Amino acid sequence: MTTNESEQLNRRGLRLAQFTVLYNLAEGAVAVTAGLMAGLVSVVGFGLDSGIESLSAILVWSRLAARLRNGETDLRRERRALRTIAVTFFLLATYVTVEGIRSLAGGEDPDSSPVGIGLLVASIVVMPVLAAAKQRVGIALGGDPLMLADAAETRICVLLSISTLLGVGLFQLTGAAWFDPVAGFVIAALAIREGREAWEGELADH
Repeated sequence: MTTNESEQLNRRGLRLAQFTVLYNLAEGAVAVTAGLMAGLVSVVGFGLDSGIESLSAILVWSRLAARLRNGETDLRRERRALRTIAVTFFLLATYVTVEGIRSLAGGEDPDSSPVGIGLLVASIVVMPVLAAAKQRVGIALGGDPLMLADAAETRICVLLSISTLLGVGLFQLTGAAWFDPVAGFVIAALAIREGREAWEGELADH
């Protein structure tokens, strides 16, 4: 790969990271607000994950910008960025688990949330395209771990969108409030898995 090709790929990755930050900050704010208003634990968890994905993208943004300035990769700092992403996954899993248990123990019945459902549907449409674009850049850069980690972060957003939509949708259809915290537990399990892989540096092409 030539220096010019590498620079073009890093710039493409930078643009993807910038878009991710803007989209997820807006998505997270709407999701957390809608989830709190309706008492939907999984929608709040989804919104927090959007914030975590924004943090991941900010870290990638920072590292790619540094590469473009310096013309080289600082492996030590990028490894630290990956571990920071891992910690945020674990924090997300803890929050969603605690809130899910509290919801089940308290017998709370959430309200419906058309805004939350619309947001989840939008995420299912947008996030797979974004994840695939990041994956292509990461592979083209020779299996760049930071880009592939960010692609994995976006893929988990797709899975979270699907699991959360199923939980909220089933609650709307059946009135069984326990579907929502159970969907939250799915989010926690996925977050723990991805967090462990980020910590070990194993977020590769999968």
